[in-house]
Amino acid sequence: MDIIFLKELKVTTLIGIYEWEKRVPQTLQLDLEIALPSSRACTSDDIKDALDYADVAQHIQTVLSDGHFSLLETLAEHIAQIIIKDFKAPWVKVSVAKLQAIRNCKMVGISIERGQIK
Repeated sequence: MDIIFLKELKVTTLIGIYEWEKRVPQTLQLDLEIALPSSRACTSDDIKDALDYADVAQHIQTVLSDGHFSLLETLAEHIAQIIIKDFKAPWVKVSVAKLQAIRNCKMVGISIERGQIK
């Protein structure tokens, strides 16, 4: 199985349960591991056979810029489903972190895995 990854991707969205969090966009950090639907790109050397990680990053940022999520768990699930449905990935691991949400803590967050590893 082939996996591409995006580490420390910064995205901005409305996230949180407090009133100020519903009005003030916050920067989140994402780590993604995405199983590829096929390994053709390894031999073809053709972008048409690959998963374009720039497209993944842009699509996620676009979707998140239009919404509000109360919980990191819900946001992580939403991202996982986007990757599985829109990019035909059989498996994905999504880690989402709020930066400096708690005093003396660099980040807090969640990691989820969805789909099946073949």
